[in-house]
Amino acid sequence: MAIQRLVTGHGNDGSGFIAIQSAPPRTDAFRNIPGMVSRLVWATTAPPSLPFDGADPTPGITSFVPGPGETRFIVVTFPPDSVFSAPGFDPDAAVRENLSVSPGLAERFEVDGMHTTPTVDYAIVLDGELWLELDEGRSALLRQHDVVVQNGTRHAWRNKTERPATVAFVLIGARSE
Repeated sequence: MAIQRLVTGHGNDGSGFIAIQSAPPRTDAFRNIPGMVSRLVWATTAPPSLPFDGADPTPGITSFVPGPGETRFIVVTFPPDSVFSAPGFDPDAAVRENLSVSPGLAERFEVDGMHTTPTVDYAIVLDGELWLELDEGRSALLRQHDVVVQNGTRHAWRNKTERPATVAFVLIGARSE
């Protein structure tokens, strides 16, 4: 799934215009997890400011997990879970690649894919079906256009079908209390 990114800005007279038109600058099709694609579309540092100054902050982001008040917009295509049990799948190579592609996030993954982030996440299923798994085996099936508000709970995403599923995520860094 190719994604076009449009970023608007303000002209000198205050009128809106397309400031950036491109693919997401950090798009990675995983070599060691066939079918997995991660796209960091946009990021803000706290606090975001307007008007947009024209400088794309996304390439310089060092963590996919935003700090308090920061945001990340990520679109992920999840391959079928069967990829992880296929002959020749190398879990160590997959972990190394994920650490390289998704710094700050990949370190939070447990062996079984469960993870927790200090964020409020809005997730929208763009295509396919995916299961949201929570603690103690609790889970819910999500289909195209379903929405999740994920409030910093331990979770994993499971694709039990034989076709990819694509999800758009907006992560908002939260304060720890």
